[in-house]
Amino acid sequence: MELFTGYGLDYLFRWGHFLAGITWIGLLYYFNFVQTEYFKEAEADHKSGAIQKLVPRALWWFRWGAMFTFLTGVALLESRQQAITFDITVGATLGTLMFLNVWLIIWPNQKVVIASAVQVAGGGEAIPEAAGALAKAGLASRTNTLFSLPMLFFMGSSAHLPTGLIGDASTVAIGIIMLLILILEGNGIFGKQGPMTSVGGVISCGVGLTVVLYGLMAFL
Repeated sequence: MELFTGYGLDYLFRWGHFLAGITWIGLLYYFNFVQTEYFKEAEADHKSGAIQKLVPRALWWFRWGAMFTFLTGVALLESRQQAITFDITVGATLGTLMFLNVWLIIWPNQKVVIASAVQVAGGGEAIPEAAGALAKAGLASRTNTLFSLPMLFFMGSSAHLPTGLIGDASTVAIGIIMLLILILEGNGIFGKQGPMTSVGGVISCGVGLTVVLYGLMAFL
C-alpha cells in the first residue's frame, strides 16, 4: 500500500498540515472578523464572560493549531529539500513569522487580558498592563491576518503557479521581498494597525500585499 511508503508518509504530513492549518487560520479569521467586531458592540458583562470562558478555549485550539501547522510544515520542507520553490519559500517565511507572533506576542498578551477580566469579575482591580497587552495582541493578530492572504496564495501557487526553484530565483527579488516582509513584521511588533483597523481594510491590504509579492517574484 502506498500509504506505508515514503510517498505515503509525505502525504500524511501534508494531511496533518492541512488539518492544523485550517484550524489555525479559521480561528484567526474568527478572532479578527467575528469576535473583535462583536466586542466593539457587546455589553460589558457579556464581553467579560466571553473573555473569561470563550476566548481561552478558542486560544487553546488557535495556538496548538499554529504549533502543529508549523511542525508538519517543517517536516514537509525537510522531505523536499531539493525541490523547494520560490513560492513555498515566501509562504513558509510568512507562516513562520505568523507562528512566532502567536506564541511570542498574541498568547502571552492575551493571558494578561484574560487574567485581568477574571480578576475584575471576582471583585478586584483590572491589571494595569491589560490595555497595553490587548493592543499588542490585536496588532499582531491583524498582522497575521495581513500575512495569511499571501501565505495561503503562495502555498497553493507552489504547486499550481510555480515561479521556479529558489536556487534559480533573482537575488534582488528575494532581497526586496524579505525586506518588505520584515518591515511589515516590525510594524506588527512596534507600529500601529493603520488601514488594517477595519475588517475591510486588513483584507484589502492582504490582497494588495499578495499582488505586490507575486509581482516581485514573477517580474524581477
